[in-house]
Amino acid sequence: MTYIVTDACVKCKLMDCVEVCPVDCFYEGENFLVIHPDECIDCGVCEPECPVDAIKPDSQDEPDGKWLKVNTEFSKTWPNIVVKGTPPADADSFRDEKGKFEKYFSTEPGRGD
Repeated sequence: MTYIVTDACVKCKLMDCVEVCPVDCFYEGENFLVIHPDECIDCGVCEPECPVDAIKPDSQDEPDGKWLKVNTEFSKTWPNIVVKGTPPADADSFRDEKGKFEKYFSTEPGRGD
């Protein structure tokens, strides 16, 4: 099992989860974070830190494994992040919106640390 970042993170990217990760397995996109599934040790400390409930065990993924695929793909190319950065200024306006991945997801990398 691994943990995955899901739709709720898109456009919020609050990053409370990043600094509690003991193995630094978060990677940063322009408007989303992902967890590298091969680096995650399944400790679960990140899950309760997420204010928008975007982090889930992969056992709660969609039937087609959508989020595991997204996390796997982008953790290979985006920069690693180990320090909590500044969330987007408009994060609160997207907090409760559903279906954000299809509307707003960017494949562009973030700044990293």
